[in-house]
Amino acid sequence: MLLAIDVGNTNIVFALCAGDEICQRWRISTDRNRTADEYAVWLNQLMSLEGVERATIDAAIIATVVPPTLFNLQHLCRKYFSVEPLVVGAEGVDLGLRIDLPNPSEAGADRIVNAVAAHAAFVGDLIVVDFGTATTFDVVGADGSYRGGAIAPGINLSMDALYNAAARLPRIAVEPPADGRVVGRGTVSAMQSGVFWGYVGLIEGLCARIISEVGRPMTVIATGGLATLFNRHTAAIDMVDGDLTIRGLIRIHSINKRP
Repeated sequence: MLLAIDVGNTNIVFALCAGDEICQRWRISTDRNRTADEYAVWLNQLMSLEGVERATIDAAIIATVVPPTLFNLQHLCRKYFSVEPLVVGAEGVDLGLRIDLPNPSEAGADRIVNAVAAHAAFVGDLIVVDFGTATTFDVVGADGSYRGGAIAPGINLSMDALYNAAARLPRIAVEPPADGRVVGRGTVSAMQSGVFWGYVGLIEGLCARIISEVGRPMTVIATGGLATLFNRHTAAIDMVDGDLTIRGLIRIHSINKRP
């Protein structure tokens, strides 16, 4: 069984995978100071609740956008699961994808993993939109090349900035105004409109500009916690896959698996 570890700026997802199937997934807040022993205690309790034995894990893969977490996660895999983890972006790791950038090392591990999964699952030119701490738009060519993209502040970052910088504005949830209107009739509805419909405009505008720049039809794939919510309010998104990153990790491990 494969232990796939996806480290984001806000959360870390641990997933247990058998072949192409994602059997279990658990989430913990990202803390660059958390030790391997702390991970092990937390993970062992969750595995015990699900009846999973540590001995069933015979492989691991890690993708991280927070470099200080890597050492302790590698130590976790070696000490408690007796496996040497594959690290996305490490020398010699075959991604099954060509990174068509002037400086390939600048591409974030999460964006590359998403691109790998999207190219394996869909045909043609793609835009992958990931709603995370940042909202990323990544372009994947039909030939399996990663061509870059755009990075915008995540919607929660935008809302936190608005709340912290403006003394009289309250903290609000990520949702459209109850009446669905753009013109808010009060402070809360005006904030909901500006943040939510503004983000819909960001999605639609960037996708349209990318498609125009590429000059060919493209399929837009969305992932991340808010993908389903925004998919209900815009026609710019063609498909939602909440497990895209984990599927990418499974595929990269499969490509690099040795007899």
